[in-house]
Amino acid sequence: MKKTDLVLLFSVFFLTIFGLFMIYDASSFVAFRDFSDKYHFVKDQSFWVFLGFLSMTFFANFNYHKLYNLALPLLIVSIVLLFMVFIPGLGLKLLGANRWIDFKLFTLQPSEVIKLSLAIYLSAWFSTKEKGRLSAFLLLIGLVLALIILQPDMGTSIIVLAEAITIYFLSGANILHLLVLAPITFIIGVIVAVIEPYRLQRITTFFNFNQDVSNTSYHVRQILIALGSGGVLGVGLGNSLQKYAYLPENATDSIFAIIAEELGFVGAIAIIFVFIAIIIRGFKISSSAKDTFGRLLAGGITAFLATQILINLGSQTALLPLTGVPLPFISHGGTSLIVNLSSIGILLNIRKQNA
Repeated sequence: MKKTDLVLLFSVFFLTIFGLFMIYDASSFVAFRDFSDKYHFVKDQSFWVFLGFLSMTFFANFNYHKLYNLALPLLIVSIVLLFMVFIPGLGLKLLGANRWIDFKLFTLQPSEVIKLSLAIYLSAWFSTKEKGRLSAFLLLIGLVLALIILQPDMGTSIIVLAEAITIYFLSGANILHLLVLAPITFIIGVIVAVIEPYRLQRITTFFNFNQDVSNTSYHVRQILIALGSGGVLGVGLGNSLQKYAYLPENATDSIFAIIAEELGFVGAIAIIFVFIAIIIRGFKISSSAKDTFGRLLAGGITAFLATQILINLGSQTALLPLTGVPLPFISHGGTSLIVNLSSIGILLNIRKQNA
């Protein structure tokens, strides 16, 4: 046990179990309305939690060095899965987005899988001394980002980009590359954001939601009502009003607003501190790894988790434009939970191997 990062392990365990309670709390009304079973979503999530903990346990005891030789096959499979979401009859289109593959027994979200497989591949690649890899790196990231944006999923594309840049520069890349790529990336991001009407609407709402009457404005208003209703100490567990179908996506992307409403500012801050502890432990594991592959892999995993947490919390507190990114370990969603818990398992193994 001395080699196990107990702070990381217990923080993730707490958030995952807490997430089960909050999913039931936030979704019971909608679940009963739509499925005549108020336990529908929590039963579904409980299954994924079980598989996720199994996966975390496996990777916590699986020597992460073996992932080095699996890096390329995992990346190829993940990219093929990204293409498969566009195949009629196989790709599942929901709410105007092609983000899932329907395998009949279960659905899979490839954009979640690519976050981990890309971290493994880039870490293996950049742990070598190969030179002149910037152009190949840009081509690979450009392909992955294009496939994710076409789904469309701007939030996940930002997470993947942040992860890739983190690994690239942790590997000792020239800082001048960052100075050149940053403005180019920003300009491309702005263009991609404004050419899609719904993205432009979200940005417009962010800057002036008081005068906007779109569905996006409604969502933001309901989030702010939830936050304001919670006050300092909250309205109490189970006493949320926004969960009664007022707040869209209240068990997935917007579950933090329900948490803040019921537990108030104090409870919300406590949850944020647990996330901060996870991020700090992740980068600590990265900095203490004795080999380059472990250092880059831990840094990449922590980067995509941290970016996803920041985007979700930022959009749920109206500090960032609204985007559909789940809150790690807490939001309802099978693929995301299993990928995140598997990633934590890898972090625990890196810590164990380098203790």
